[in-house]
Amino acid sequence: MKKFLIASYFLVIFILFLYSYTQVDLSLTFSRIDFLRDLVKSFQYIGYFNRPLSTFIFIFIMVFLVNFYLIFILYAITKKINVKTFWKIIIATTIILTFSYNAFSHDIFNYIFDAKIITHYQQNPYEHKALDFPSDPMLSFMHWTHRVYPYGPFWLVLTAPLSYLGANLFIPTFFFFKLLMSASLLGSIYFIKKIMDKINPKSSLLSMVVFGLNPLILVESLVSSHLDIVMVFFALWSFYLLIRRKYLLAIFLLILSIGIKFVTAALIPVFILILIMQIKDKKINWDLILLISTILLIIPIIYISHINNFQPWYLIDIIFIAALISLRYYILIPITVISFFSLFNYAPYLYLGNWDPPVPELILSTNLTSYIITILAIGMFKLLTKNAKDNKSKNVL
Repeated sequence: MKKFLIASYFLVIFILFLYSYTQVDLSLTFSRIDFLRDLVKSFQYIGYFNRPLSTFIFIFIMVFLVNFYLIFILYAITKKINVKTFWKIIIATTIILTFSYNAFSHDIFNYIFDAKIITHYQQNPYEHKALDFPSDPMLSFMHWTHRVYPYGPFWLVLTAPLSYLGANLFIPTFFFFKLLMSASLLGSIYFIKKIMDKINPKSSLLSMVVFGLNPLILVESLVSSHLDIVMVFFALWSFYLLIRRKYLLAIFLLILSIGIKFVTAALIPVFILILIMQIKDKKINWDLILLISTILLIIPIIYISHINNFQPWYLIDIIFIAALISLRYYILIPITVISFFSLFNYAPYLYLGNWDPPVPELILSTNLTSYIITILAIGMFKLLTKNAKDNKSKNVL
Protein backbone atom coordinates (compact mmCIF):
# COMPACT_ATOMS: atom_id res chain seq x y z
CA MET A 1 0.00 0.00 0.00
CA LYS A 2 2.81 2.40 0.93
CA LYS A 3 4.65 1.73 -2.34
CA PHE A 4 1.46 2.34 -4.32
CA LEU A 5 0.87 5.57 -2.40
CA ILE A 6 4.37 6.87 -3.09
CA ALA A 7 4.19 5.85 -6.76
CA SER A 8 0.85 7.64 -7.10
CA TYR A 9 2.30 10.70 -5.40
CA PHE A 10 5.19 10.86 -7.86
CA LEU A 11 2.81 10.46 -10.76
CA VAL A 12 0.97 13.58 -9.62
CA ILE A 13 4.27 15.42 -9.08
CA PHE A 14 5.28 14.54 -12.63
CA ILE A 15 1.92 15.76 -13.93
CA LEU A 16 2.55 19.03 -12.06
CA PHE A 17 5.97 19.27 -13.75
CA LEU A 18 4.35 18.81 -17.16
CA TYR A 19 1.45 21.11 -16.36
CA SER A 20 3.82 23.93 -15.45
CA TYR A 21 4.81 24.19 -19.11
CA THR A 22 1.23 24.99 -20.11
CA GLN A 23 1.92 28.41 -18.60
CA VAL A 24 5.06 29.28 -20.58
CA ASP A 25 4.66 32.89 -21.71
CA LEU A 26 3.66 33.10 -25.37
CA SER A 27 6.49 35.60 -25.95
CA LEU A 28 9.12 33.27 -24.55
CA THR A 29 10.89 30.74 -26.77
CA PHE A 30 11.92 28.24 -24.14
CA SER A 31 13.94 26.02 -26.47
CA ARG A 32 15.35 26.28 -29.98
CA ILE A 33 15.20 22.51 -30.46
CA ASP A 34 12.29 21.86 -32.84
CA PHE A 35 10.87 18.89 -30.94
CA LEU A 36 10.94 20.65 -27.57
CA ARG A 37 9.60 23.90 -29.02
CA ASP A 38 6.66 22.08 -30.62
CA LEU A 39 6.02 20.15 -27.41
CA VAL A 40 5.93 23.35 -25.34
CA LYS A 41 3.57 24.91 -27.90
CA SER A 42 1.18 21.99 -27.49
CA PHE A 43 1.25 22.54 -23.73
CA GLN A 44 0.76 26.29 -24.20
CA TYR A 45 -2.35 25.56 -26.25
CA ILE A 46 -3.91 23.93 -23.18
CA GLY A 47 -2.86 26.74 -20.86
CA TYR A 48 -3.88 29.67 -23.04
CA PHE A 49 -6.53 28.37 -25.44
CA ASN A 50 -8.27 25.62 -23.49
CA ARG A 51 -8.55 27.28 -20.11
CA PRO A 52 -11.39 25.10 -18.75
CA LEU A 53 -9.26 21.99 -19.28
CA SER A 54 -6.20 23.75 -17.84
CA THR A 55 -8.13 24.77 -14.73
CA PHE A 56 -9.52 21.26 -14.29
CA ILE A 57 -5.99 19.75 -14.48
CA PHE A 58 -4.72 22.31 -11.96
CA ILE A 59 -7.53 21.54 -9.50
CA PHE A 60 -7.00 17.80 -10.02
CA ILE A 61 -3.29 18.16 -9.17
CA MET A 62 -3.87 20.32 -6.10
CA VAL A 63 -6.64 18.15 -4.66
CA PHE A 64 -4.51 15.04 -4.99
CA LEU A 65 -1.41 16.72 -3.55
CA VAL A 66 -3.36 17.93 -0.52
CA ASN A 67 -4.75 14.42 0.02
CA PHE A 68 -1.26 12.93 -0.21
CA TYR A 69 -0.08 15.60 2.22
CA LEU A 70 -2.73 14.62 4.77
CA ILE A 71 -1.83 10.96 4.39
CA PHE A 72 1.89 11.66 4.86
CA ILE A 73 1.10 13.71 7.98
CA LEU A 74 -0.93 10.80 9.34
CA TYR A 75 1.90 8.40 8.48
CA ALA A 76 4.39 10.66 10.29
CA ILE A 77 2.19 10.81 13.40
CA THR A 78 1.61 7.03 13.42
CA LYS A 79 5.25 6.26 12.54
CA LYS A 80 4.34 4.48 9.29
CA ILE A 81 7.16 6.26 7.46
CA ASN A 82 10.65 7.06 8.69
CA VAL A 83 13.11 9.89 8.12
CA LYS A 84 15.01 7.93 5.46
CA THR A 85 11.84 7.37 3.41
CA PHE A 86 10.92 11.03 3.79
CA TRP A 87 14.31 12.17 2.47
CA LYS A 88 13.96 9.90 -0.55
CA ILE A 89 10.53 11.38 -1.29
CA ILE A 90 11.50 15.03 -0.86
CA ILE A 91 14.81 14.76 -2.74
CA ALA A 92 13.13 13.05 -5.71
CA THR A 93 10.31 15.63 -5.63
CA THR A 94 12.84 18.45 -5.59
CA ILE A 95 14.79 17.03 -8.53
CA ILE A 96 11.64 16.73 -10.65
CA LEU A 97 10.24 20.17 -9.83
CA THR A 98 13.58 21.95 -10.18
CA PHE A 99 13.10 21.52 -13.92
CA SER A 100 9.54 22.83 -13.93
CA TYR A 101 8.51 26.18 -15.37
CA ASN A 102 7.59 29.02 -13.00
CA ALA A 103 3.93 28.52 -13.85
CA PHE A 104 2.20 30.75 -11.31
CA SER A 105 4.52 33.72 -10.94
CA HIS A 106 6.86 35.87 -13.01
CA ASP A 107 8.97 36.92 -10.01
CA ILE A 108 11.95 34.75 -10.98
CA PHE A 109 12.27 36.79 -14.18
CA ASN A 110 12.59 39.92 -12.07
CA TYR A 111 15.22 38.25 -9.87
CA ILE A 112 17.19 37.36 -13.00
CA PHE A 113 16.89 40.84 -14.45
CA ASP A 114 17.83 42.56 -11.18
CA ALA A 115 21.09 40.61 -11.16
CA LYS A 116 21.52 41.25 -14.89
CA ILE A 117 21.42 45.00 -14.32
CA ILE A 118 24.62 44.53 -12.31
CA THR A 119 26.41 41.87 -14.33
CA HIS A 120 25.47 42.89 -17.86
CA TYR A 121 24.57 46.58 -17.70
CA GLN A 122 26.90 47.51 -14.81
CA GLN A 123 24.19 49.61 -13.20
CA ASN A 124 22.58 49.80 -9.75
CA PRO A 125 19.22 47.93 -9.61
CA TYR A 126 18.14 50.14 -6.70
CA GLU A 127 18.26 53.06 -9.14
CA HIS A 128 17.41 51.39 -12.46
CA LYS A 129 14.42 49.30 -13.52
CA ALA A 130 13.89 46.88 -16.40
CA LEU A 131 12.15 49.56 -18.50
CA ASP A 132 15.40 51.53 -18.51
CA PHE A 133 16.77 48.87 -20.89
CA PRO A 134 14.01 48.71 -23.54
CA SER A 135 16.02 46.70 -26.06
CA ASP A 136 16.52 43.76 -23.71
CA PRO A 137 14.64 40.67 -25.02
CA MET A 138 13.53 39.69 -21.51
CA LEU A 139 11.09 42.60 -21.45
CA SER A 140 8.82 40.75 -23.87
CA PHE A 141 7.81 38.21 -21.19
CA MET A 142 8.52 40.01 -17.90
CA HIS A 143 5.96 41.56 -15.59
CA TRP A 144 6.58 44.41 -13.13
CA THR A 145 9.13 46.02 -15.43
CA HIS A 146 8.37 49.42 -13.92
CA ARG A 147 9.70 48.75 -10.42
CA VAL A 148 13.24 49.17 -9.06
CA TYR A 149 14.83 46.48 -6.91
CA PRO A 150 12.69 46.01 -3.74
CA TYR A 151 14.67 43.41 -1.74
CA GLY A 152 17.66 43.38 0.56
CA PRO A 153 21.24 43.68 -0.71
CA PHE A 154 22.25 40.14 0.23
CA TRP A 155 19.91 38.73 -2.41
CA LEU A 156 22.01 40.50 -5.03
CA VAL A 157 25.18 39.06 -3.45
CA LEU A 158 23.72 35.59 -3.91
CA THR A 159 22.27 36.06 -7.39
CA ALA A 160 24.87 38.18 -9.19
CA PRO A 161 27.27 35.19 -9.37
CA LEU A 162 24.45 33.09 -10.86
CA SER A 163 23.97 35.76 -13.49
CA TYR A 164 27.70 35.67 -14.30
CA LEU A 165 27.62 31.88 -14.54
CA GLY A 166 24.66 32.11 -16.89
CA ALA A 167 26.75 34.30 -19.22
CA ASN A 168 23.68 36.35 -20.19
CA LEU A 169 22.00 33.21 -21.56
CA PHE A 170 18.44 32.94 -20.30
CA ILE A 171 17.93 29.17 -19.96
CA PRO A 172 21.15 28.39 -18.00
CA THR A 173 20.58 31.41 -15.76
CA PHE A 174 16.95 30.41 -15.20
CA PHE A 175 17.93 26.94 -13.99
CA PHE A 176 20.79 28.27 -11.84
CA PHE A 177 18.18 30.33 -10.00
CA LYS A 178 15.89 27.31 -9.76
CA LEU A 179 18.72 25.24 -8.29
CA LEU A 180 19.30 27.89 -5.64
CA MET A 181 15.65 27.66 -4.55
CA SER A 182 15.73 23.86 -4.57
CA ALA A 183 18.90 23.70 -2.49
CA SER A 184 17.37 26.20 -0.06
CA LEU A 185 14.27 24.04 0.38
CA LEU A 186 16.33 20.95 1.16
CA GLY A 187 18.57 23.00 3.44
CA SER A 188 15.54 24.40 5.26
CA ILE A 189 14.17 20.90 5.87
CA TYR A 190 17.61 19.80 7.10
CA PHE A 191 17.70 22.57 9.69
CA ILE A 192 14.09 21.90 10.72
CA LYS A 193 15.25 18.40 11.59
CA LYS A 194 18.33 19.69 13.42
CA ILE A 195 16.22 22.16 15.42
CA MET A 196 13.58 19.57 16.29
CA ASP A 197 16.24 17.05 17.31
CA LYS A 198 17.30 19.63 19.91
CA ILE A 199 13.93 20.81 21.22
CA ASN A 200 11.44 17.98 20.49
CA PRO A 201 12.96 14.90 18.83
CA LYS A 202 9.70 12.92 18.88
CA SER A 203 8.05 15.44 16.53
CA SER A 204 11.04 15.84 14.22
CA LEU A 205 9.64 13.83 11.31
CA LEU A 206 6.20 15.44 11.59
CA SER A 207 7.70 18.94 11.34
CA MET A 208 9.73 17.88 8.29
CA VAL A 209 6.61 16.49 6.59
CA VAL A 210 4.39 19.44 7.53
CA PHE A 211 6.83 21.86 5.93
CA GLY A 212 8.55 19.84 3.22
CA LEU A 213 5.58 18.07 1.67
CA ASN A 214 3.12 20.94 1.99
CA PRO A 215 1.82 21.45 -1.58
CA LEU A 216 1.95 25.23 -1.16
CA ILE A 217 5.62 25.07 -0.13
CA LEU A 218 6.41 22.81 -3.10
CA VAL A 219 4.55 25.01 -5.60
CA GLU A 220 5.84 28.35 -4.35
CA SER A 221 9.43 27.25 -3.64
CA LEU A 222 10.16 24.76 -6.42
CA VAL A 223 7.73 25.63 -9.22
CA SER A 224 7.26 29.38 -8.92
CA SER A 225 10.66 29.70 -7.18
CA HIS A 226 10.14 32.60 -4.80
CA LEU A 227 13.13 33.97 -2.93
CA ASP A 228 11.27 33.51 0.37
CA ILE A 229 12.60 29.97 0.63
CA VAL A 230 16.20 31.27 0.58
CA MET A 231 15.33 33.80 3.30
CA VAL A 232 13.78 30.95 5.30
CA PHE A 233 16.89 28.77 4.90
CA PHE A 234 19.15 31.37 6.51
CA ALA A 235 16.59 32.08 9.25
CA LEU A 236 16.34 28.39 10.20
CA TRP A 237 20.12 27.98 10.10
CA SER A 238 20.40 31.01 12.36
CA PHE A 239 17.75 29.66 14.75
CA TYR A 240 19.57 26.34 15.01
CA LEU A 241 22.86 28.04 15.86
CA LEU A 242 21.10 30.21 18.43
CA ILE A 243 19.81 27.06 20.15
CA ARG A 244 23.40 25.78 20.19
CA ARG A 245 24.52 29.11 21.72
CA LYS A 246 26.71 30.07 18.78
CA TYR A 247 25.54 33.64 19.07
CA LEU A 248 27.79 35.59 16.71
CA LEU A 249 27.23 33.28 13.76
CA ALA A 250 23.51 33.05 14.57
CA ILE A 251 23.16 36.83 14.54
CA PHE A 252 25.18 37.07 11.33
CA LEU A 253 22.95 34.54 9.56
CA LEU A 254 19.78 36.27 10.76
CA ILE A 255 21.14 39.51 9.30
CA LEU A 256 21.73 37.68 6.00
CA SER A 257 18.14 36.40 6.09
CA ILE A 258 16.85 39.92 6.68
CA GLY A 259 19.21 41.07 3.92
CA ILE A 260 17.26 38.93 1.44
CA LYS A 261 13.76 39.96 2.43
CA PHE A 262 12.96 42.03 5.49
CA VAL A 263 10.18 39.83 6.93
CA THR A 264 12.45 37.87 9.28
CA ALA A 265 13.38 41.09 11.09
CA ALA A 266 10.21 40.24 13.06
CA LEU A 267 12.23 37.48 14.77
CA ILE A 268 14.70 39.89 16.37
CA PRO A 269 12.70 40.23 19.66
CA VAL A 270 12.51 36.43 19.96
CA PHE A 271 16.23 36.05 19.34
CA ILE A 272 16.95 38.63 22.05
CA LEU A 273 14.59 36.84 24.46
CA ILE A 274 16.21 33.45 23.82
CA LEU A 275 19.67 34.96 24.20
CA ILE A 276 18.79 36.50 27.56
CA MET A 277 17.19 33.30 28.85
CA GLN A 278 20.15 31.20 27.76
CA ILE A 279 22.65 33.54 29.39
CA LYS A 280 20.63 33.36 32.63
CA ASP A 281 20.32 29.55 32.25
CA LYS A 282 16.54 29.70 32.43
CA LYS A 283 14.41 26.88 31.10
CA ILE A 284 12.89 27.78 27.73
CA ASN A 285 9.34 26.86 26.83
CA TRP A 286 9.99 26.24 23.14
CA ASP A 287 6.32 25.82 22.25
CA LEU A 288 5.58 29.28 23.64
CA ILE A 289 8.66 30.80 21.97
CA LEU A 290 7.71 29.31 18.59
CA LEU A 291 4.09 30.40 18.96
CA ILE A 292 5.26 33.97 19.67
CA SER A 293 7.58 33.75 16.65
CA THR A 294 4.70 32.62 14.44
CA ILE A 295 2.53 35.52 15.62
CA LEU A 296 5.35 38.02 15.08
CA LEU A 297 5.83 36.75 11.51
CA ILE A 298 2.11 37.07 10.81
CA ILE A 299 2.24 40.83 11.56
CA PRO A 300 4.45 41.88 8.59
CA ILE A 301 2.51 39.53 6.30
CA ILE A 302 -0.73 41.28 7.26
CA TYR A 303 0.92 44.64 6.63
CA ILE A 304 2.33 43.60 3.23
CA SER A 305 -1.00 42.05 2.25
CA HIS A 306 -2.78 45.28 3.16
CA ILE A 307 -0.47 47.27 0.86
CA ASN A 308 0.02 44.86 -2.05
CA ASN A 309 -2.78 42.27 -1.65
CA PHE A 310 -2.21 38.84 -0.15
CA GLN A 311 -0.11 36.40 -2.20
CA PRO A 312 -0.02 32.64 -1.48
CA TRP A 313 3.77 32.51 -1.20
CA TYR A 314 3.66 34.87 1.80
CA LEU A 315 2.66 31.79 3.80
CA ILE A 316 6.17 30.37 3.35
CA ASP A 317 7.31 33.14 5.71
CA ILE A 318 5.05 31.79 8.46
CA ILE A 319 4.89 28.04 7.92
CA PHE A 320 8.63 27.49 8.38
CA ILE A 321 8.34 28.45 12.06
CA ALA A 322 4.82 27.15 12.61
CA ALA A 323 5.93 23.72 11.36
CA LEU A 324 8.19 23.44 14.41
CA ILE A 325 5.08 23.24 16.64
CA SER A 326 2.85 21.49 14.13
CA LEU A 327 1.96 18.72 16.58
CA ARG A 328 -0.42 21.26 18.15
CA TYR A 329 -3.85 21.05 16.52
CA TYR A 330 -4.27 24.84 16.59
CA ILE A 331 -1.18 25.05 14.34
CA LEU A 332 -1.59 21.99 12.12
CA ILE A 333 -5.21 22.73 11.18
CA PRO A 334 -4.57 26.33 9.99
CA ILE A 335 -1.44 25.28 8.07
CA THR A 336 -3.34 22.56 6.23
CA VAL A 337 -6.61 24.39 5.54
CA ILE A 338 -5.20 27.82 4.66
CA SER A 339 -2.45 26.33 2.48
CA PHE A 340 -5.04 24.30 0.58
CA PHE A 341 -7.35 27.24 -0.11
CA SER A 342 -4.47 29.62 -0.90
CA LEU A 343 -3.38 27.37 -3.76
CA PHE A 344 -6.81 27.86 -5.30
CA ASN A 345 -6.17 31.60 -5.55
CA TYR A 346 -4.68 30.74 -8.94
CA ALA A 347 -7.74 28.93 -10.27
CA PRO A 348 -9.75 32.03 -11.33
CA TYR A 349 -6.75 33.42 -13.22
CA LEU A 350 -6.10 30.11 -14.95
CA TYR A 351 -9.74 29.98 -16.04
CA LEU A 352 -10.19 33.63 -17.08
CA GLY A 353 -6.64 34.57 -18.09
CA ASN A 354 -6.52 37.84 -16.14
CA TRP A 355 -6.64 39.30 -12.64
CA ASP A 356 -9.50 41.71 -13.38
CA PRO A 357 -12.84 41.64 -11.53
CA PRO A 358 -14.39 39.33 -10.48
CA VAL A 359 -11.04 37.57 -9.76
CA PRO A 360 -10.11 39.71 -6.69
CA GLU A 361 -13.56 39.12 -5.22
CA LEU A 362 -13.30 35.36 -5.84
CA ILE A 363 -9.86 35.25 -4.20
CA LEU A 364 -11.12 37.22 -1.20
CA SER A 365 -14.07 34.84 -0.84
CA THR A 366 -11.73 31.84 -1.07
CA ASN A 367 -9.43 33.21 1.63
CA LEU A 368 -12.31 34.17 3.94
CA THR A 369 -13.74 30.69 3.50
CA SER A 370 -10.41 29.18 4.56
CA TYR A 371 -10.39 31.27 7.76
CA ILE A 372 -13.98 30.30 8.61
CA ILE A 373 -13.31 26.61 7.97
CA THR A 374 -10.13 26.83 10.06
CA ILE A 375 -12.02 28.27 13.03
CA LEU A 376 -14.80 25.70 12.70
CA ALA A 377 -12.31 22.82 12.35
CA ILE A 378 -10.37 23.92 15.44
CA GLY A 379 -13.61 24.23 17.41
CA MET A 380 -14.81 20.83 16.18
CA PHE A 381 -11.49 19.17 17.03
CA LYS A 382 -11.52 20.72 20.49
CA LEU A 383 -15.11 19.54 21.07
CA LEU A 384 -14.41 16.01 19.87
CA THR A 385 -11.30 15.62 22.02
CA LYS A 386 -13.19 16.96 25.04
CA ASN A 387 -16.03 14.49 24.46
CA ALA A 388 -13.51 11.67 24.05
CA LYS A 389 -11.87 12.58 27.37
CA ASP A 390 -15.25 12.81 29.11
CA ASN A 391 -16.30 9.39 27.77
CA LYS A 392 -12.99 7.92 28.86
CA SER A 393 -13.48 9.34 32.37
CA LYS A 394 -17.00 7.88 32.55
CA ASN A 395 -15.73 4.46 31.47
CA VAL A 396 -13.07 4.56 34.17
CA LEU A 397 -15.67 5.44 36.78
